[in-house]
Amino acid sequence: MSAKKIAIIGGGNLGSAIAQGLLKSGFSKAGDITVTKRNTGTLTGLRDAGVRIETDNAVAIRESEVIVVALKPYNVREVLQEFKSSFDPSRHILISVVTGVSIDDLEHVLPGMPVVRAMPNTAIAIQESITCIAHKHATEEQIRYIKTMFDQLGATVIIDEKLMDAATVLGACGIAYALRYIRANIQGGIEIGFDARTASLIAAQTVKGAAELLIRENRHPEEEIDKVTTPKGCTIAGLNEMEHQGFSSSLIKGITASYNKIVKD
Repeated sequence: MSAKKIAIIGGGNLGSAIAQGLLKSGFSKAGDITVTKRNTGTLTGLRDAGVRIETDNAVAIRESEVIVVALKPYNVREVLQEFKSSFDPSRHILISVVTGVSIDDLEHVLPGMPVVRAMPNTAIAIQESITCIAHKHATEEQIRYIKTMFDQLGATVIIDEKLMDAATVLGACGIAYALRYIRANIQGGIEIGFDARTASLIAAQTVKGAAELLIRENRHPEEEIDKVTTPKGCTIAGLNEMEHQGFSSSLIKGITASYNKIVKD
């Protein structure tokens, strides 16, 4: 798979994290990445690494093949319209990581353009994101390239665009849900005798280990739960008390509440 020149339009937290991940993984050379931002003072680290920093979006687009749009939702259409003439559907592929902007919205501004809509989460900063992608007008080769690209930043799954709101809740909002569980675990750990720092390490590493068991072994959670719930043991006592207090149902209700909020707005 040949290297391509990548332009990241919008060097904020997400755009910068994508650039850093592509560099750290070795997927792209610094000279093949251009990041744009009005205030380039925050991009010193990328510039020092050899990434090209631009204030002119048109230049970045014309000199690249893969265009990653990492702008705020309120100005993405305006920016794309402004630089519409710089895009070439026969040469470019557009990737939007902008929340709430549909493929149809993007195609309305840039008709016929191969478009990929990607939804990563904040763990992209450490190359541990789950990124859901949907696409239109893209070739199989282009999709393979884009999937490989985001695989450098974590794991990638291809979905129908109609599931993108659900992906936002489960994958992006899900980071907050997991962290809230860890925080509660830390508080419980302190109550039973640990200092905060030790409780934090134990709680975070335990959740990391649990997730890796499912991912590496391709197991259902209940298979792993069964291994540690001995008859009349302390684990099943704790699990049953959590369920009596509404643990699973409250989490499911929270996920559906987040989803309904997105759909209604």
